[in-house]
Amino acid sequence: MTTLATTEIRNFIGGQWQTPISDAGLELTNPATGEPLGRAPAGSAAEVALAVAAAHAAFPAWRSTPAGDRVQYLFKLKTLLEEHLDELAALITVENGKTLSESKGELRRGIENVEVACGIPVLMQGYSLEDVAPGIDEIMVRQPLGVAAIITPFNFPLMIPLWFLPYAIATGNTVVLKPSDRVPFSAARLVELIAQTGLPAGVVNLVNGGKPAVDALLDHPLVQAVSFVGSTPVAKYVYTRGSANGKRVQCQGGAKNHVVVLPDADPETTTKIIADSAFGCAGQRCLAVSVTVTIGEAQGWFRESIAAAAAGLKVGNGLDASTQMGPVITTASRERVIGLIAQGAEQGATAIVDGRDIKTSNGSFVGPTVLEGLPATSPLMETEIFGPVLSVVHANSVDEAIQIIERSAYGNASSIFTSSGAAARKFRNSVSTGNVGVNIGVPAPMAYFPFSGWKGSFFGVMHAQGRDAIEFFTDKKVIVERWPREWSRKF
Repeated sequence: MTTLATTEIRNFIGGQWQTPISDAGLELTNPATGEPLGRAPAGSAAEVALAVAAAHAAFPAWRSTPAGDRVQYLFKLKTLLEEHLDELAALITVENGKTLSESKGELRRGIENVEVACGIPVLMQGYSLEDVAPGIDEIMVRQPLGVAAIITPFNFPLMIPLWFLPYAIATGNTVVLKPSDRVPFSAARLVELIAQTGLPAGVVNLVNGGKPAVDALLDHPLVQAVSFVGSTPVAKYVYTRGSANGKRVQCQGGAKNHVVVLPDADPETTTKIIADSAFGCAGQRCLAVSVTVTIGEAQGWFRESIAAAAAGLKVGNGLDASTQMGPVITTASRERVIGLIAQGAEQGATAIVDGRDIKTSNGSFVGPTVLEGLPATSPLMETEIFGPVLSVVHANSVDEAIQIIERSAYGNASSIFTSSGAAARKFRNSVSTGNVGVNIGVPAPMAYFPFSGWKGSFFGVMHAQGRDAIEFFTDKKVIVERWPREWSRKF
């Protein structure tokens, strides 16, 4: 069994590892076994101030480093991430609980962002136009902002930091990373690998902690930009407080994702894809499908096939190669999810697969659960359960299914399963979600596209990844210049 090399949690400030000075915070356990992993620090404004000061001091030299030189460190980081992929995946699994294959998939997505950010010498280019007026030229250049704060969640300990960090430093900013206090070890190992690239001290800093550290980053006057991923209430809080302090903020929030299944969808493929989406990572991802809306005759065959798929999944420790679904992050999360399943049953839903009584060893396990017939008025139709729970409801048409989705306060993702191009086109053009799948259960954009999100699933203007990341981490400066010939004769 893989164990952590150390349970000590340290900060990385100005190129040096430091023991936290703040009080102790969360007690950490392996979610699959209940074994203790250490204790996270609570975090403090003083520690944040040290990290921000180190990042601010490193900024002038780093922003003056040519873009082509900056990305050389990212090329080295990509190589290191590839070399340590198995080790990093095991670390994610130990502290998060997801399966090894899911951890490796997460890392692949993160590495993809490092690769895209290596194109900054092209992506960061501005543009110019001669003779906007007689003898006058105009130029637009992109310049970095300064210190960027990155605040990340527990469900993707390495992928989400890599949504932001490579673009931030490639464009010439310096960074303070504040990972989730539930999964601090993966981020620490990432920063160790970043340090091995030879990146100048202070360009990337790591501060651990909970809300005190977050608030300090949102309030610090030298922090120019904040990137955040988490639940919608916290995303709204971060966006409001950070924006009020004059910072550029992007916040990815929660979700209640729907998929629509038409009668002409392939039953076997559709069921497998939806089961993978709903129960992969124990449902703890912002693109997991939460509600399946069946149309017409699809109601009959999908009910039977999804029940069989859910009941057949092997739940256990993610380090076991045969495990298909791991635990949720904590016992408190387990109790919350179990309570929501019970609430759904009280409101009229039938648990055709009930994961509340799954028999496992110590750990925070909830089995795959399928709820059928949840009333449209149920609060659960608007609740982000963030666990392996799929609700199945029925509609008489694609239009009715779209209306169900439109009633949701969230707008992260939705998908349709059909062999009809006309139905798919109508759906993708009409539905109010930022990420849309056609016969895709997890419509996660590649790194060269933005990770979108609408309504209550996103606060801000520019999203993570791709060109949006370049826009977010740079300011545009327009230069208008004239060089009269008669002036040049004087010299």
